[in-house]
Amino acid sequence: MAAGGVAAGDVVSVLGAAPLPNLTGIDAVLVDGHPEPRPAAELNALAALVEEGASLVAVGAAPHAHDDFWTRLLGVVATDPLPDGEYFAKLAGDRALTRRLETEWAVQDRVETLAIVAGTAEPVLVVNIGYRDHVVVTVAHRGRGRVVTSGLGLSEAAWASLPLRALLRRALAPAHPASDRDLGLAVVGYGPFGGMGYLHASAARAVPGLDIVAVLDPSDARRKAAEADWAGVRAYETLPELLADDGVDVAVVATPPSSHAQLAEALLTAGKHVVAEKPLCLTVSEADRLIALAADRHLTLTVHQNRRWDQDFLALRRAVDGGLLGELFNVETFVGSFEHPCRHWHSEQSVSGGAVYDWGSHHVDWILQLYGTPPARVTAHGHKRVWHDVTNLDQMRLRMEWPDGREAQFVVSDVAGIRPPKFYLQGTRGTLAGHYRERVFERIEPGRGFVREPAHHAEAPVELDLARYESGYGLISSRLPLAKEQRFGFHRNLADHLHLGDPLAVTPQSVRQVIAVLEAAQLSATSGGRPVDVPQ
Repeated sequence: MAAGGVAAGDVVSVLGAAPLPNLTGIDAVLVDGHPEPRPAAELNALAALVEEGASLVAVGAAPHAHDDFWTRLLGVVATDPLPDGEYFAKLAGDRALTRRLETEWAVQDRVETLAIVAGTAEPVLVVNIGYRDHVVVTVAHRGRGRVVTSGLGLSEAAWASLPLRALLRRALAPAHPASDRDLGLAVVGYGPFGGMGYLHASAARAVPGLDIVAVLDPSDARRKAAEADWAGVRAYETLPELLADDGVDVAVVATPPSSHAQLAEALLTAGKHVVAEKPLCLTVSEADRLIALAADRHLTLTVHQNRRWDQDFLALRRAVDGGLLGELFNVETFVGSFEHPCRHWHSEQSVSGGAVYDWGSHHVDWILQLYGTPPARVTAHGHKRVWHDVTNLDQMRLRMEWPDGREAQFVVSDVAGIRPPKFYLQGTRGTLAGHYRERVFERIEPGRGFVREPAHHAEAPVELDLARYESGYGLISSRLPLAKEQRFGFHRNLADHLHLGDPLAVTPQSVRQVIAVLEAAQLSATSGGRPVDVPQ
């Protein structure tokens, strides 16, 4: 089983017949599978630890017949496992463990249903089998401690269920002081209608636990637009006004990249949690300073890497993590077209940081998420041949190398009349490609007639084609389905982290790795394409 995947920090695992280690100072115990017989002294020490306030999570460990110790501790007995299949877990109680989870979700698993003994435990999750609800997760309170028993998680496939992992991770973690108060979110740099300010405000109104309460923008017209868009929002012209607003718990920095570091530092110093738009900043030294400041103030610092939740990337990552490609050794990504680049700050190097910092903040992040570690060295080559009224390069090709020979490439171009694939991945068992597709909306409007509105090519998820090699047979081709949409997935994780202490999906350390690659790439491109080592 893979129950250990839910554990973090100092958690003792009870596996097989190995003697228990010293339990002094231990806050949580994970029992993975049916425990072997143990000396009474060990069992008594375990029970005493829970009574003193520790958490115990038992996955697939409930006894199938009455057992004096384990039945008394867990408060349940189990049935034989049901066959492997898709079951639907539903919330049944204990709001402390299930707050902010979906009310029902599918899980592929063998299942042990649990029978509660004499009311000593309470149901947390149930599954419906034969039109009847059966308990599969329970909680029991023992002294100052808590015991959670799970009849889910018996097969490896079950751990793909994010809600199950979240629930059991919470069960192992110390109790987090929860509040039902919505956290006030402010947007620094509200921007034009439909821009990032509007997106963050929309998310704050849609995600339980957050609310848009303030915006900052030097433009009077944009402040008035924000007030019209969102009832009750407070609109500020200057940063000191917003810093003094005690109703702002979280601030989103949605200004051009060259100002991110300075604004994030001011907000953290004022005691606000900070979400920065991509990129967090332009240099590793700035990232290190911000990360240290957030840690010193015990504040959350993260970056809106929202494209980690894109449906095509989630499907692609599932294929990679599931071994469909074998060992991944080459990743190539592309974004661009042949048309005049944006004439706003996105194409001004002194403000954007350079061509690689814009879309590269997403694409490099994807590559590092797939490989798990940053490259050792990068080489970047750029062209300035067509668009001379903007300062960003017309095209940049970034190559990344890992010490073990793995490689990756990201290309951003405004001079590519035929687009390469958005994704091209090679592994030892197969190849995956995702091609952009044009999205055009056509309609007939009274008074206008035929209306044709093309969408930006990079906004629609791509179609993912997989070709796997079978020895003695050949290539087997298939099209991967897109992952289920996770609307405002970044903001939901942020709210879960701030309210419940759930792990932050976009950690500042992971973002620092992206900044290190982008900074090295910009240095390589401006120095004639020489190789540059990436600071680790």
